[in-house]
Amino acid sequence: MFRFVLMASLALSGAACSSKASDQQAAAASATNLATTPASTSTSTAKSTVKTQPEAQVKPQEEKTAKGFALYSKTLKKEALARGYDKKLVEQVFASLTFHAKVVVADKGQPEFVETLDTYLPKRVNKQRIDMAVKMYQTHQAELKQVEQKYGVPARFVVALWGLESAFGRITGNYSVPSALATLAYEGRREAFFKEEFFLALDILAQGHISLTEMKGSWAGAMGHTQFMPSSFMKYAQDGDGDGHKDIWTNRSDAFASIANYLKTEGWQQGVTWGRQVKLPPNFDFSLVIPKGSKDRAQWLQWWAQSERPLSEWRKLGLTNIDGTALPGRDLKAALVMPDDKEGRAYLAYHNYQTLMHWNRSYYFVSSVGYLADEISRANSNTKTATTAKKRG
Repeated sequence: MFRFVLMASLALSGAACSSKASDQQAAAASATNLATTPASTSTSTAKSTVKTQPEAQVKPQEEKTAKGFALYSKTLKKEALARGYDKKLVEQVFASLTFHAKVVVADKGQPEFVETLDTYLPKRVNKQRIDMAVKMYQTHQAELKQVEQKYGVPARFVVALWGLESAFGRITGNYSVPSALATLAYEGRREAFFKEEFFLALDILAQGHISLTEMKGSWAGAMGHTQFMPSSFMKYAQDGDGDGHKDIWTNRSDAFASIANYLKTEGWQQGVTWGRQVKLPPNFDFSLVIPKGSKDRAQWLQWWAQSERPLSEWRKLGLTNIDGTALPGRDLKAALVMPDDKEGRAYLAYHNYQTLMHWNRSYYFVSSVGYLADEISRANSNTKTATTAKKRG
């Protein structure tokens, strides 16, 4: 069986996952995700993420120190002023910058261990997380219903992403975002990316969405309930309660709206779910499966197009639901995904799977989101059935 290699969870921050608007952001997020596991599961729920990272910038190896960071910060400050940022804001931010040696260590030295989807899912989406997701879904149902109606994204997916990214807002990170991003820019492996994220963080502060002291995140700069990088914030963040601020750090309404807006912006299709686990027939032609190891999202989408076909064709090829029943008769197209190759689970993935893969280009992550969303739906249906039966006496 193909075995999935992933990064081990590092206890460097108390934050929860990552959000990304591009493959380049996803590269930063692969680091972010490591610092995002709830304390109750931090020893066993490392993020399993396959992502194509941008090529590392080749620089001479040098020791990264607080003294070197101070010199780097002076140059960064000059650039901030040259870009036209308000001098008072620049002085405030740069006076607060701190070199985080642990961030450099984390970005360079992430240990690896082996994981498969069958071992990953029970840990990432365990009973505790499912129960909490159902509770949050029910507790905030009125607010979530409004978000669902406005953005056309089912509330269960909003809650699933909320839970997996930040443990429902409980674990969002304690690093100063500007300091973390400046440290990573100075570290140099992905300087251009993190430097641009740093300046976008200044934009967020300049717009008054959050104060500098409250702008906290993971060690890789992912922020708030949604764990958005600054670039994702600029593209997707929403003012959910109409108070004039987009506050994904402390405002649940803004977080819900921002998650839903992300999915809507990236093409979420109403009335369609994410996918379904299927059973393959004997002697199946595995060339129909989307290959793994794509260099970027564009290539992955090309491979998706080669695999995608109507459900009716998949039925003719002998595929069934995992329980052996016939696939739905709906006029839908799906591509075939197998995160762990021939001996692992197989999924027919609908268009919304693509959208979730834009959030995080990892089969494991998307499988966990879909699985948790399905568990929320199942629990909600059971509750409704029980309530109806009780009323009938």
